[in-house]
Amino acid sequence: MGSSILLKDITVEGRTSDILIRGGLIEKILPHKNMLDYLQKLSPAIPQKDIRNVDCTGRTAMPGFINMHTHAAMSMMRGMQEDMVFNDWIKSIWEAEKNVDEDYVYWGTQVAALEMIRTGTTTFNDMYWFPRKAMKAAESMGIRPVISSVILDGGDRKTAARQKLQCERLYRSSLQWKGDAVFVVGVHAVYSVSEEMLLWASEFTKENGLLLQVHLSETLKEVNDCKAAHGGLTPVQYLDRLGALSERTIAAHSLWLSPSDVSILGERKVNCVHCIGSNTKLSAGYKFLFNELRDAGANICLGTDGCASAGNLDMMEAMKTSAIVQKAWRGDPMSWPLKELIDCATVNGAKALRLNTGSLEEGKAADILIINTDSPFFLSPAPFLTNLVYSAHSDCIESVIIGGKFVMKDRKIRSEKKVIEHARSIIKRYMN
Repeated sequence: MGSSILLKDITVEGRTSDILIRGGLIEKILPHKNMLDYLQKLSPAIPQKDIRNVDCTGRTAMPGFINMHTHAAMSMMRGMQEDMVFNDWIKSIWEAEKNVDEDYVYWGTQVAALEMIRTGTTTFNDMYWFPRKAMKAAESMGIRPVISSVILDGGDRKTAARQKLQCERLYRSSLQWKGDAVFVVGVHAVYSVSEEMLLWASEFTKENGLLLQVHLSETLKEVNDCKAAHGGLTPVQYLDRLGALSERTIAAHSLWLSPSDVSILGERKVNCVHCIGSNTKLSAGYKFLFNELRDAGANICLGTDGCASAGNLDMMEAMKTSAIVQKAWRGDPMSWPLKELIDCATVNGAKALRLNTGSLEEGKAADILIINTDSPFFLSPAPFLTNLVYSAHSDCIESVIIGGKFVMKDRKIRSEKKVIEHARSIIKRYMN
């Protein structure tokens, strides 16, 4: 539970307001005079001295970003494998990951959390090894994690049995989690997971009402190989045949799609995550079918993917790049409108993860970005969101509140130096 905070004179959707945060939630958003009257009614039950007042003159509030697909601990693998085609790249990454241990994941996730907080991410959907360590690292930084039990058996029965057991144990322990962490089942992909395990994961998540995330149709090779192996079925059609697609499914990439695929994803209300940074950097593709998927009924979200492929975890960069690439390949400057783009980075992710966040509304979790608009990027009379997405950089994010607590204040993050020093020593050991 967060302490009481009053953000005074902050702009919310174009209006100067005060935001009262109490118990980790946004309790009230009111004009200053109305807020004074409201606080007076709360007193003496809530003494004024117990409320932290923060002057936000010249600042604008935004909901925190939700990074819907990443591999956080890969923050320490930036630039390790460059200028490689996807299949060679992923084989080299899997080889490097043989040396990854709990310490690597713990400190790598903390490094990722530093970057995500600095760039405005308040919740991230992770898929990586040693999930308990990743959760502990995220919670120590104050960022909200979505933790996967990874399924990647490579067709090996012993590996499959071990991963089933790990998944069941992690799920049982998640029922006792007291923090904000969310448990999901992370199936790697149709080319790396046996049909038996895909069926098991689908049934396990269905029986327990859990979210299932999967890399889906990321490359053309994945699609062609799947067709060859499964009687002409695309990865979307194959997973649908196995009963793995629903509103509980998070499909990372969703890139190489046929009209039939789009129809299925929309009909099943699948949460499709666009990861423009990694897709373009690995030359996996760029023609994400935003308009078609949206119109079919899919829930569109944004993610960065991991740093080993995307280079960084900056959701503002992901928003801008997603929109301008979409406009370019379609030859239509009106494709992916700004308001819908912002929703893909915020409230759509909250909907997919079933979280009470993603927008600045009373009763929602207090996941708030405080944007400093006193800069050249916001001088023009253009709408705030236009300047934020297409002109500014993430260093305009001055402070970040997650669950009613400041995790970054005036660009300062507690323990940042310690995290970087420890991570550097882990990388040195790993490289040796």
